[in-house]
Amino acid sequence: MAPQRSSSTSGSVKTGMTMTEKILAKAAEKSQVVPGDNIWVNVDVLMTHDVCGPGAFGIFKREFGENAKVWDSEKIVVIPDHYIFTTDKRANRNVDIMREHCREQNIKYFYDITDLGDFRANPDYKGVCHVALAQEGHCRPGEVLLGTDSHTCTAGAFGQFATGIGNTDAGFVLGTGKILLKVPPTMRFILDGEMPSYLQAKDLILQIIGEISVAGATYKTMEFSGTTIESLTMEERMTLCNMVVEAGGKNGVIPPDATTFNYVENRTSVPFQPVYSDGNASFVADYRFDVSKLEPVVAKPHSPDNRALARECKDVKIDRVYIGSCTGGKTEDFMAAAKLFHAAGKQVKVPTFLVPATQKVWMDVYALPVPGAGGKTCAQIFEEAGCDTPTSPSCGACLGGPADTYARLNEPQVCVSTTNRNFPGRMGHKEGQIYLASPYTAAASALTGHVTDPREFLQ
Repeated sequence: MAPQRSSSTSGSVKTGMTMTEKILAKAAEKSQVVPGDNIWVNVDVLMTHDVCGPGAFGIFKREFGENAKVWDSEKIVVIPDHYIFTTDKRANRNVDIMREHCREQNIKYFYDITDLGDFRANPDYKGVCHVALAQEGHCRPGEVLLGTDSHTCTAGAFGQFATGIGNTDAGFVLGTGKILLKVPPTMRFILDGEMPSYLQAKDLILQIIGEISVAGATYKTMEFSGTTIESLTMEERMTLCNMVVEAGGKNGVIPPDATTFNYVENRTSVPFQPVYSDGNASFVADYRFDVSKLEPVVAKPHSPDNRALARECKDVKIDRVYIGSCTGGKTEDFMAAAKLFHAAGKQVKVPTFLVPATQKVWMDVYALPVPGAGGKTCAQIFEEAGCDTPTSPSCGACLGGPADTYARLNEPQVCVSTTNRNFPGRMGHKEGQIYLASPYTAAASALTGHVTDPREFLQ
């Protein structure tokens, strides 16, 4: 069945509604909602992973009974990804517990891993949940997607309501398929202008967070529109929505268009109904940016809103570079880094760690030719530049993890990273310093050993 593409209108609408309000109204079977309403919402997809899954299922069993069945075994997606490639017995046990629950509940979408020695021996294993959700066709316009992870907001890139919830809420959703939500007010961010060749979506979201602060969108929707947004690929839109939670946002959302539909239709046959904000919808704030005038930025330690121009940090000496995570470990992120390395023709001056988000991204790194690089793949370019070999796909060191996690900050070092948070201890050591940056800026910094504006190599 082909997706229905008409803009959804819920009953006779007297007052205009935003995208988020329309999605929640439909999911609550109401004709109208306004910010501040507390409503019971029907959930389309619930995602959980190895860190929160055991707790969520434990609460579900405690509250609904040892022999209770989940509300819908085909609407629950379980993705091991956080603490996978480790000898930590408790971390390994989490995956074992999830496996038992999924077998018992006959969960259709459990992306299991049993052989930790070689991830490729696990055909079901995917990797980072937020990227896997999109790649496996679980993200669809107009739907409600909840996950036991704060970066579930990534999926808002597909024109759906997506947000993170806690284990208690997830336990309730497992049993009922419903959740009580307060309708958030919507802030609108209009980005126009041609995107400079040296900028990426990571620069845009760091620019916005620097503008409004880490509390600037607390329990609000961040809706992104404008000609720049329309020009972005799906993966770049995912980067943008991924970090709304770093501004305190409840969810981020982008109006779906041909780019969205092409991506989704190639990955799922489930019908969907896109929705769009009405012309007379009410927004609590409007922010406008001329993207053509923006420069590459970083977030300095120890907060995602500690914004600075990359060129202003050129004296900051670094110890390592990390490219990976749900924010910066997608295929296009590695393509961007490889493009810069190829253009520079130089070797990295600091250890450079590469952690593909998913098994598919890992394969792309080894298989897809980098445009303009004479047929070379990312992996070949990375090897020539002296980077570490791309490692097994997972969340890796983005959130520290067990002591033996690949590329974890186990010493008080300075790291330029394509991840999403730079709080003390986030990547391991409490005295480590993390500079959040785009893949371009991360790659440029790897070549110089200092925080570096990518224009030094891309102009």
